Amino acid sequence: MGRGGEEYLGISGIVIDEENEELFVNDSQGSKIMVYDLYGTFKRSFRYVEGIRYSDIYDFDKESLICYETYIDGGVTDNPSFFIISKQDGNIIKNIQIPFEQKKSTIIMQITEQSVHVIPIQHFSIIPYQDNWILTEPSSDTVFIFSYDYTLTPFIARTPSVQSMNPEVFLFPEVLTDRYYFLKIEKKEVDFVAGRRAPKTSLVYDRQNNRIYEYTVLNDDFSPRRPVDMSQRPINNEVAFWLRLEADDLFDAYREGQLKGNLKDIAAGLKEEVNPVIMLVKHKK
Repeated sequence: MGRGGEEYLGISGIVIDEENEELFVNDSQGSKIMVYDLYGTFKRSFRYVEGIRYSDIYDFDKESLICYETYIDGGVTDNPSFFIISKQDGNIIKNIQIPFEQKKSTIIMQITEQSVHVIPIQHFSIIPYQDNWILTEPSSDTVFIFSYDYTLTPFIARTPSVQSMNPEVFLFPEVLTDRYYFLKIEKKEVDFVAGRRAPKTSLVYDRQNNRIYEYTVLNDDFSPRRPVDMSQRPINNEVAFWLRLEADDLFDAYREGQLKGNLKDIAAGLKEEVNPVIMLVKHKK
């Protein structure tokens, strides 16, 4: 069960449903979800409900998916952001309404006579968490836990309100454990002339000490240790996030004696032109 990968040729999400032995491929460009068996044989497809575009999909239960819709334009709207949809035909089973005053888009746009630049602020809208789901609507000041009985419970509340900011500063959960909440703060601002976006701030909340710190996570398999990018989407309740390690980079690091542990053993069997290595970072049991 899970979602992984990055948007490529319209594919913005893949879900493996092990119970039903099906693979769901979210084609955001084609506005449809395609269903295959686990051997890659096409079974069926269904289109999005009209007027909706899903950017995230996850396996919710045997009959349904949980989805998030990306809005490009801002403005006042009563539309929900999250949906439970049927795995058979895509019909909406449940609208999940997160309260907010005005829709705040996470898309930064610059329109000139010569061109249009569109830069999205990447964030996790849905995070599997302790057999529940963390739902983050950027326009809301509250992050919620969503349960399988369709109950919404406040999880994190922020101040000041995002509604009071121009440009907006967004708060997004990334990796959540029993003790630590890893979060990021990102300002909706880009210097188009210099080609730079506002730097994000990485924070961790220690529930045991009730304190917040800025943090950097380092990969101990490298010597010297390298910073870890925790911004790849969580897959399920077991895998907190994943890393893509390029094979040629690993090959060079191995040759220069900069690897140790399991990563060193993996790199020892690599050739320079093989596929990237995917590292899964799992929660402790």
